[in-house]
Parts: sequence; structure tokens; C-alpha cells
Amino acid sequence: MPMIQLTLPEGVLSAETRATLQQTLSATLLKWEGAPDTAFFRAQAWCRIDEVPGGGFRSAEDDLPRFRIDITVPAGALSDRRKEGLIKAATADMLATAGLGAEDGLRVWVLIHEQPEGTWGAAGTVVRFAELKALAAQVRG
Repeated sequence: MPMIQLTLPEGVLSAETRATLQQTLSATLLKWEGAPDTAFFRAQAWCRIDEVPGGGFRSAEDDLPRFRIDITVPAGALSDRRKEGLIKAATADMLATAGLGAEDGLRVWVLIHEQPEGTWGAAGTVVRFAELKALAAQVRG
């Protein structure tokens, strides 16, 4: 199931805004994965936010806040079209939440990590992408 790790400078977003962004990014990821909008699939989409203290996450040029969104999905979960859509949508989510405009897009980097089949597990067992696809298809009925 998908996981998101957002890295950003400490204090850029309030606790309430961070919580809302976690839900927003999770929903965006599930949409682009093509997962059903159910409690089960939402519960499997985890989003972790790591705040880096003062000056620990910046460019060599300036002190403007930067944002890195690492997204981990099972290999094969996203086509090239879905990856492009996810990157565009996650960037827009982050910019809107931070009160930034499209001109600040290069301050948001989205990195998609595909976890090879057989290396993803939960509940003490290997979770296979084909099993997730079959479960999603059942839900859609």
C-alpha cells in the first residue's frame, strides 16, 4: 500500500495544516493509484511528515522553504501517465497548502519509489500487487 513521507522545514506549517495536508496527499495518491475510496484503502495510505530544524533543509541559494515528497508504491502500481498526474497533483497540493503559487513549483520535489514485488509486507506476510488489484476490483464490483 502507498506511503508518503513529506520533508519540510520546521515551523512552515501549523499542526492543523499538517494534518489536513496528510489527508489531502493520501487522497491524491489513492486517486492516481486508482484505488477505491473506501475506509480500508484510506487506512492503508500512510503519510508521515518530517520537519527539519532551522537551516537543515535549504538550497545553496537562499533560505526559502523547500518540500520533498517521497512516495513509495508497489512496482507496477503507476503507469507513466499516472506518475505524471500524481507528481502534478501532489505539487499543487503542497503549493496550495503552503500558500505558494505555481512559480514556486521548483521548491517542491516529488520522488516516486517503486517497491519491487515480493519486498512489501504487512501483518507478517508478503503483500503482492496482484492481490491488491484483485481486492480493489472486488470493491468496485
